[in-house]
Order: sequence, then C-alpha cells, then structure tokens
Amino acid sequence: MNKAKNKDKDKDKKKLKVAFPHMGTIYIAWATCLRRLGVEPFIPPYTSKKTLSIGTKNSPESICLPYKLILGNFVEAIEAGADYVAMIGSPGICRLGEYGKSIKNNLKNMGYESNYIELQLYDGIKGLYKFIVELTPVRNPFVILSAINIMIQKIFVLDKLEQILSFYRAREIKPGTAERAFKQGLHLIYEANTLKELKNAKKEVINNIRKTPIDKKRDIVYVDITGEIFLVLDYFANQNIEKELGKMGVQTRRTLTVSSFLKDAIIPKFLKKGETHLERAFRLAKPYLKRDIGGDALESVSDVIYANKQGKDGIIHISPFTCMPEIMSQNIFPKIREDVDIPILTLIMDEQTGKAGYITRLEAFVDLMRRKKRKNKLKAAKEFVPQKIL
Repeated sequence: MNKAKNKDKDKDKKKLKVAFPHMGTIYIAWATCLRRLGVEPFIPPYTSKKTLSIGTKNSPESICLPYKLILGNFVEAIEAGADYVAMIGSPGICRLGEYGKSIKNNLKNMGYESNYIELQLYDGIKGLYKFIVELTPVRNPFVILSAINIMIQKIFVLDKLEQILSFYRAREIKPGTAERAFKQGLHLIYEANTLKELKNAKKEVINNIRKTPIDKKRDIVYVDITGEIFLVLDYFANQNIEKELGKMGVQTRRTLTVSSFLKDAIIPKFLKKGETHLERAFRLAKPYLKRDIGGDALESVSDVIYANKQGKDGIIHISPFTCMPEIMSQNIFPKIREDVDIPILTLIMDEQTGKAGYITRLEAFVDLMRRKKRKNKLKAAKEFVPQKIL
C-alpha cells in the first residue's frame, strides 16, 4: 500500500509544471534541464501585445517594461495551468532585487494562487543547484549537475547561432531566409537531450543557415548593442531590433548575452578562460564610472569604449523607461564622446513606443554611420602617399 502511495507521489512530482518568463531563447535551455530532472517545463505563450496589456494594466505606473512583460508572462502561464512560476532576483541597487516580492504580491492581489520560486543571480553554481533541488524530486548530485551542464552548453550554442544569424541576415539576398532556417533550428536544439544530440543539432542548424544565398559585395555596417540585458535579448521588448537592422545591411553583436552572464555569475572561476565581460567592464569603465551602480550600467559604459577600440561603426544603447542605472550611463555618454570616435544611439523603450518612429530613428542612425564610414575611407585614401620605387 505504501509503495503504491509513493508511486503516486512520484507521478505527481513528474507532472509538476514550471513556467519561466520569456527572454529571447533562454526557455530552450531551461526546458532541457527541467525535463531531465522529471519536471514538465511549461512555456507560456510567447510575449505579445496581450501579454503587455495584462502586465501594464496590473503594474505600478512608473515600473519598467521588463516587469510588465514578466508579470504578463506569469499571468498567462498560471491561467494555462502552470504549477510554479520561477523568477530571477538580484542584489544591489537595481529594482530587479525587488521584482520578486512585488510580483508575488501582485499575483496574489490579482487572485492568482500559485507557487513562486526565485533564483538569486549571483549565488553562483551553489545557488543554481539549490534552486533546482527546490523545483525537482531528484536528489542525486551527479544527475543534477549533468542537467545543469547541458543547460549551460545549450545557452552557449544558442548564443553562437544568434551570431551566425546576424552575419547572414545582414547579407542575405532574400530577407527572412536566414531567420527561417534559424527558427526551424531552434526546434532541433530544443529536442536535444544529450550533449551528443546537441552537437549534431548545432552542426545541422549551422549548415542550414549557411545555405542562405548572400550578397558578398553588400556594404555592411557593424554595430554593437548594449544596455539593459532583458531589452537587449528579448525580441518583443526591443521590437526585433536586430532583424530590422539586418534588413538595412547591419551586422549586430550583443554585448550582453546569457553566456557572458554565466561566465560572470555561475561558472566557477577555475573553469573560465580569459577576461569576463564584467571584469572588462570594471577595467574599461574606470575613468568614467568607478563602481557598480546597479543594473547593467557599468557594462553599458565600458561597451562604448570597447566597441570604439574594436573599430565598430556604431553602438546602440537600449534601455527601459525609468531604469535608473541606464539613465546614469546615458548621462556619462557625453563625457565618453570626448574621448572616442563612435556614434551612439540611445533608445528608451516602454509600452508607448511606436514602431514607425522607432524604425525611422534606426534608418537615420544607419545612414549616419554609412556617411561617416565613407568619409573616413576617403580621408584615408587622400592621406595615403605611396613610397617611391627604388
């Protein structure tokens, strides 16, 4: 009799549905980890205008865009049957540290009874391990670490695929070809449950993207995208900025990625190679910002200097309306402009941001970068004096 009851309990645990808010493609990695540990990953409907409407209606007016979108994701997930909603938290000055308590109370006030769990960003691998133990019935450390490992490896693969997509999207002859191959490939990455399957899926997806016909002579502009990490990574939140820039012949690079965050906060130090993004941020931002002031401000300031050193044609800083750390970094940009020769475009996003005006600003910025690039080439040609042949 007791054995039968235990089997029923195990069965119930396996049916546990856990939902995470959307942020780009990170759900693919989380889903794999949870599946391997006997938990059913629940993926809410992808963020839409309905999601934003739900979040905006039930959020404090002055709160930033990521909060509203996350709240909307959770409401849609709970209504669709999720047992748990999982959130990330952070220490320090950024309001993200208060999101958890606020969203939990907000859901309760809205009449939604759900289990809520939070992962602290900078608790490292121990914090991630503890977080997973709270969510799953598995207690074998080797099984848990194996699931964490494939999740981390998937994140690195997904970021690599985004980089390759950006290269082909800026050069493709028929817009949307590389994007279709990428989206079809996401399903293969999602279904991969072992490192071998992941390796094969990665190879297949890359080969499919590389079949995209491209114009090798197209005049390409190279741009880095920095700012608040949620807006940098989430397609809906940033209104598909990389896709829109790709249509204009712009190859983009995200300065903030989930894989770079893992190197800073999760992966043990002895496994890291070279300087991490955060370490570089402290080094390069020092003349302008001597300490971390919360959010991704330190990284944003340093990314401008780094992009200039790398010879990029421009950098775009994207942030949510009312985000104090990013407001601080934007106020440092005029000082940085005295020392660097790189155009900077700042974009502030909220639920009122219109697509038409947004695209117009991007087009104007791309035009500015192209004119500056042509001017520099012309100047370099005039200054070049060939040596006399002896």
